[in-house]
Amino acid sequence: MGQYIVSRLLGLVFVLFVVSVVAFLLMHAVPGGPFAPDERGRMPEATRMAQMEKYGLDQPLHIQYVKYMWNALQLDFGVPFQSPTETVTSLIARAWPVTLKIGIPTIILSYTLGTILGVVAAMRQNSWVDYVVSFMATLGLVVPNFVVALWLILFFSVYLGWLEPGGWGKPQHYIMPIVAYSLTPMALVARYTRSAILEVLRSDHVRTARAKGLAEKKVMLWHVGRNAMIPFVTILLPEIPNILTGSIFIEAAFRIPGLGRFFVTSTQTRDYPMILALVLLIAVLWGVTYIITDILYTILDPRIRLGGRSNS
Repeated sequence: MGQYIVSRLLGLVFVLFVVSVVAFLLMHAVPGGPFAPDERGRMPEATRMAQMEKYGLDQPLHIQYVKYMWNALQLDFGVPFQSPTETVTSLIARAWPVTLKIGIPTIILSYTLGTILGVVAAMRQNSWVDYVVSFMATLGLVVPNFVVALWLILFFSVYLGWLEPGGWGKPQHYIMPIVAYSLTPMALVARYTRSAILEVLRSDHVRTARAKGLAEKKVMLWHVGRNAMIPFVTILLPEIPNILTGSIFIEAAFRIPGLGRFFVTSTQTRDYPMILALVLLIAVLWGVTYIITDILYTILDPRIRLGGRSNS
């Protein structure tokens, strides 16, 4: 186990290197730049060159990359072009908790309700409950979350006047973003939970357990539930980094000052240090999530062995 984790961490380092190189080259490949004349109005050439020199943008790309990554290894992601009095780290430290205040309740709500709905639909297959849950799950996957956000704003803010259409700082500002953000992952959880349970219920070992007279609760808990968690973990756990790093559309629709909104603003203003820091943060979360997913495999199914070996 320890050897496998070390190897995966080394693999994560390589992935971060590739991601950083690709992101860095793509940023600089886009025409213009953070201090281009067409984006800064009539900035005098001398001022523009001074800004380029201040941030090291006048140096060759490979020098810029090496300097940035060396500082990043020390958790110094530089100074954002749009807020020179602050650091990238301080801005992320301020924006990420805002995103987490939406993301964590979203995970709890969507995974809890989605699991319950999936289990109920599977246990009552081909009933009206199953049809309703399946229809709602399909609807939740088809309708984008920003459309749901607009519907919520129109109904609860414009029509009923119960909630403010956007903003941050009040308890009511959490309600609509969490609901809008939860529907898609909730639908995904419900759909895959239902499919996983139905597949396990048809398996030979469940039939054997029932034939031996094992209590139904034990069959559902030890045989069905445990085995149904494997596809659940495979497909749904990687969704967590997406939720924890914010939704561009949700945060823009409700004017939430989180990471998603920061990413849009940084992209529009070509704020290279901020863009690269956010890309690296997302890549780290994805890499760590997949390592945790592999470890959970061995807990849920002892036959699975890390490193490609299986215990038959």
